Amino acid sequence: MSNIQQIGVIASAVLPLFNIPLIIKLVSRKSSRDFSLVWVLGCWACTILMFPAAMVSQDLAFKVFVTVNVVLFSIVTFLVVRYRNGAKS
Repeated sequence: MSNIQQIGVIASAVLPLFNIPLIIKLVSRKSSRDFSLVWVLGCWACTILMFPAAMVSQDLAFKVFVTVNVVLFSIVTFLVVRYRNGAKS
């Protein structure tokens, strides 16, 4: 694997980690008012729809990015929907 490919794989694993501050914000505030439901559901749906293509792809960076993003953005989506109507638990 070339240096450029290694950098791509590392970046593809790190990029979805920026969902963690969103998760922390949602859990600590127990509110999702400042998140657009259309945006969250649209991003999540596109990520889920990309998953099969990532699994058959030969591109390791794509596989890593989509896999990590599916997990972390699914948590974001769950929390946004959960706290949408002001759920407190």
